[in-house]
Amino acid sequence: MNDKDAIRDPIEMEVFTNRLLSITEDMNNTLVRSSFSTNIKERKDCSVALFDSQGRLVAQGTQIPLHLGSLNGAMAAVLAHYPADRIRDGDAFISNDPYLAGGSHLPDINIVTPVFHEGRLVFFAANVGHHSDVGGSVPGSIAGGLRTVFEEGIRIPVVRIVREGVLDEELLRLISHNTRDPEERTLDLKVQVATNKRGADAVKGLLNQMGVARALTAVDDVIRYTRIRLTRRIAELTPGTYRFVNVLDDDGLGAGGAPVEIHVEVTVADGRLKFDFNGSSGQARGAMNLPVSALNACVYYAVKALLDPELAANAGLFEPLDIVAPVGTIVNPLPPAAVGARSLTAQKVAGAIFGAFRGVLPESRIMASSNDVCPAIVFSGKLERRLGDFVYLETVAGGAGARFDMDGMDGIHVHMTNSSNLPIEALENEYPLQVDEYAFVPESGGVGRMRGGMAVARQISARGNGIVFSARSDNHTVGRATGVLGGGDGRQSRLVRFAPDGSEEVLSSKTANMTLKQGESVRLETSGAGGLGVPAERSVAALARDLLDGCIGEQAARAAYGELVDLALDSLNHEAGSTRGALV
Repeated sequence: MNDKDAIRDPIEMEVFTNRLLSITEDMNNTLVRSSFSTNIKERKDCSVALFDSQGRLVAQGTQIPLHLGSLNGAMAAVLAHYPADRIRDGDAFISNDPYLAGGSHLPDINIVTPVFHEGRLVFFAANVGHHSDVGGSVPGSIAGGLRTVFEEGIRIPVVRIVREGVLDEELLRLISHNTRDPEERTLDLKVQVATNKRGADAVKGLLNQMGVARALTAVDDVIRYTRIRLTRRIAELTPGTYRFVNVLDDDGLGAGGAPVEIHVEVTVADGRLKFDFNGSSGQARGAMNLPVSALNACVYYAVKALLDPELAANAGLFEPLDIVAPVGTIVNPLPPAAVGARSLTAQKVAGAIFGAFRGVLPESRIMASSNDVCPAIVFSGKLERRLGDFVYLETVAGGAGARFDMDGMDGIHVHMTNSSNLPIEALENEYPLQVDEYAFVPESGGVGRMRGGMAVARQISARGNGIVFSARSDNHTVGRATGVLGGGDGRQSRLVRFAPDGSEEVLSSKTANMTLKQGESVRLETSGAGGLGVPAERSVAALARDLLDGCIGEQAARAAYGELVDLALDSLNHEAGSTRGALV
């Protein structure tokens, strides 16, 4: 180990790291518990981080992987527009724009706050919250068919929202009144500012305790340690180049658009990983474009998840990685391309990297494709108890891919998203909506020695007239979660509108601004995940459990598993008989 790889004080580094993580955890809890919107307080669609004065990520809260792109981009934008000598103790900066401020889409609003110690700028506290609406032509500010970022809401470059401890109420009013619920925006933004203040105070307490010099040494050590650890993981891989292609149904505008391809070429060489996205489709006509800051976050997440899940999320994770993203493509669009639905593309990028790593990793560590989608439904209408419009946003889970030694998880967010669901009780209390069904979708996971995770159905009806509905989803026509090593593919997604008389209409996956009448409902069935291994190798006990739990019906099971079904049914009958005997 040479001098640049030496960890100067590993014990203090470990203690310091855990202290920082405790601060980010407290920041995250403060942001969630104090916010007013259901999207942050219930669904936890937010993240926090700490950076050093150079803008290097030191610690990130364990929330939404995709937010790492927004936070990194916002931090870089602050330093680019405000030299250190223009930053004052008590300041805070706000931004959201993907082209002007390194954001990933407009609803993700970032707040960055400098941390001073004895007059010296030492750290930054940062957080990002997904606001349920930031204006634009569609409630929720996101629709696959929007063509430019100007249609997606208010654009905020990096601007100072707090100046030496004094909140700029006029700027706050300007931002909030460009949204459909100004009161909720105002309150949530104030919580974001206060969250950073709490984190900054905690960091100052740590600096008072250990001193700036020791703290900065620990920062260098933890970043260095992460880089060394990842470099060693890369050294264990077989050198070579590995490829995968993932597919989106369309570019957001549906008819007339070809499927969108995400190409990735992963090269392992000289202790580094290179991710080359040449060959990917050109930038989308609609809002499926993925800003480069979000693309980088996809790569960082995939590397951490595949090679070392315990690896700390800091700047050391980025150093051994090279990312090539051609300008003007779906993964690096030119302004003013719309980017609101970028999470769908981010999921496909992550899935493509996982697919490419099937050639890198041993068979025992690969997995089938997950649903690789972050489908979202949005309902909007007039607030009942105060002025303004409510905007209810929900991202719905799907199946996770089967692994070598276990079935895929049912009904879970995968890859770049990690938000909670909105509990039915909270939803029906807050909004004039009713949840008709919330359940797993039988037979949606791919068959195999290990089956893919099941999809989720969420059906919601309007309790009044004039409710506006939008959706963004994928894997409805072309895309799907593929199986591996002989496993079957997961079932595709489905979006349906039901009239009060029960008649149904299949909707486009990118439906927007559809008005519902009282009693009408919409049902989203997300996509299931791929299975792993040939079905004939599934254990009788596992198949019996699938039949008993309703994961698969007898007819579909016979088509996939053949004579194993009889053995599984015999097992269930024997078990039922034994249970009856025990009761007698």
